Amino acid sequence: MRAEPIREGVLPFLKNLASLWLDFLFPSHCPVCGAYVDRRGAWCPACLANTVRVRRLSLDTGQYSSIDEAWAFGLYHGALRELLLPLKFKKQRGGLPAIRSFLMEAGSRLPRADWMPSLAVPVPLFAEKEKERGGNQTEMIFRDWLTAQGWTWRCALVRVRATEPQFGLSAPMRALNIKDAFALASDMRPEEIAGKPVLLVDDILTTGATLVECARTLRAAGASSVTAWALASDRG
Repeated sequence: MRAEPIREGVLPFLKNLASLWLDFLFPSHCPVCGAYVDRRGAWCPACLANTVRVRRLSLDTGQYSSIDEAWAFGLYHGALRELLLPLKFKKQRGGLPAIRSFLMEAGSRLPRADWMPSLAVPVPLFAEKEKERGGNQTEMIFRDWLTAQGWTWRCALVRVRATEPQFGLSAPMRALNIKDAFALASDMRPEEIAGKPVLLVDDILTTGATLVECARTLRAAGASSVTAWALASDRG
């Protein structure tokens, strides 16, 4: 009769003990400068301060017809680039704890007055590319944090065709490359999105072409507004 409660208490204790032992054997380091930190994934205060750049981004005039506003949490070139590239292209998830620690700190600096937690939607990958990468890096980064903040996470969009990598393309070519590449997921009910504010999230915002095309699809499905958040961007 008492075995189950005892087991439920022992397992977390053993996990904690294992974590402490690993921290003792392999001390945690800041992902940027290598300084010792108190836990896995933590940053030293100086490197975190240098990387967090929470700001509202300036969009091109035509982009405001789809996106109400866009925000970035940090600069891309630098520490975030070094953490994101292995996750995105090499299936290396060792940097995820540091990315999530960064997200928690940067997210706490977002203006909260206008938050209306509703539907949070990631930019999707083409199915074959997602399989190749071992998952959608945007979902790995944002899902747990956003659901903890009260957002409903839904993979509301699908990518209906493969596209060329956006890297190296001009802004007009990026827009053309991504045009009509997204559709509403078949399991999305109309009432889940119609008349609701939607938060659209991605790992990197460069020209904004991908986010704009996703937002256009969400608007067509009846979203009342679309706000975009990117973990990293070099735009002002």
